Amino acid sequence: MKKLTVLALVLAMTTTLLVGCGSNETTDVNSDVETTDDAEEETAEDAEGEDAEEGTQEDADTEETAEGDGTVYKIGVIQLTEHAALDAANEGFVAALNDSGIQYEIDQQNAQNDQSACQTIASKLVTDGDDLILAIATPAAQAAAAETTEIPIIGTAITDFADAGLVNDNAAPGTNVTGTSDLTPVKEQIDLLKKLLPEAKTVGILYCSAESNSEFQADLAKAACEEAGLAYEVFTVASSNEIQTVVESMVGKVDVIYAPTDNTIAAGMSTVAMVANDNNLPTICGEVGMVEAGGLATYGIDYYQLGYLAGQQAVAILKGEAQVSETPIGYLSAEQCELSTNEETAAALNIDLSVLD
Repeated sequence: MKKLTVLALVLAMTTTLLVGCGSNETTDVNSDVETTDDAEEETAEDAEGEDAEEGTQEDADTEETAEGDGTVYKIGVIQLTEHAALDAANEGFVAALNDSGIQYEIDQQNAQNDQSACQTIASKLVTDGDDLILAIATPAAQAAAAETTEIPIIGTAITDFADAGLVNDNAAPGTNVTGTSDLTPVKEQIDLLKKLLPEAKTVGILYCSAESNSEFQADLAKAACEEAGLAYEVFTVASSNEIQTVVESMVGKVDVIYAPTDNTIAAGMSTVAMVANDNNLPTICGEVGMVEAGGLATYGIDYYQLGYLAGQQAVAILKGEAQVSETPIGYLSAEQCELSTNEETAAALNIDLSVLD
């Protein structure tokens, strides 16, 4: 009887222990559930954070699209030759592109004053599928225009686009060509000549016969000389190889040389100055780079600003804000022309620059 009583007590105690162990397992499960709930809340918060980040990125993408669509424009450049004026125009053009904020790739090509090379380069740029071509100087623009009537062409350092056959009218081009003109104040340059050299009677007009822009300026110079009561004689070169011989032939025939913005003469200006200055023959030039190379003086335009204006035209056309055929040829204002003199040359020729003060 006692053994049964003891057994009953043992069974009762075992049952109590088992019930207690069951309570502990339930507590652990609840803890797991609570942990799972916390994880779900954190996951929801993370999702909300990702949504917010995506929203911010979408806003940034929208803002970027508003500022620029990511288009990278292909621009090809044909520069006739290397000299200070054309180099400055090129630099001004690129500066305008950079200031605009557009993205672009640029292919810079220089024909080294070889007109057949201009044609080869123009063909390459058209084949490459460029979005726009910059042509620096008349022969470069003529070569580009001969290769395409579809790709917009911006010309610069060109005296008269219509006279060069590039546009129908300078005010309304009507073709795929526009740009900026380097038409210089020829009359004012002849007036400058008269002021510096009041005793001069005969002017030698020097330019390259292969450049139509130079012929145009030479005609203006002839008219200005006649108006000023000056006689003139024309001297032309067919290439840079003839510069020294032709300038030597001017000695004793003229009192002063006038050289317009001619690319061949500008590129060979150091040769002109060497011969002319050694023979006490001053040179009035078409632009400041020629003065820096040994000429006496000029009243001319800033080619950097001329190129910058061309770059602004290019940006407007690339962005669809303007049509090339409707964009008038651009000109710098008279206020943007400036007097430049070479004091070293003036001293060597014993010319008093103070008369310009």
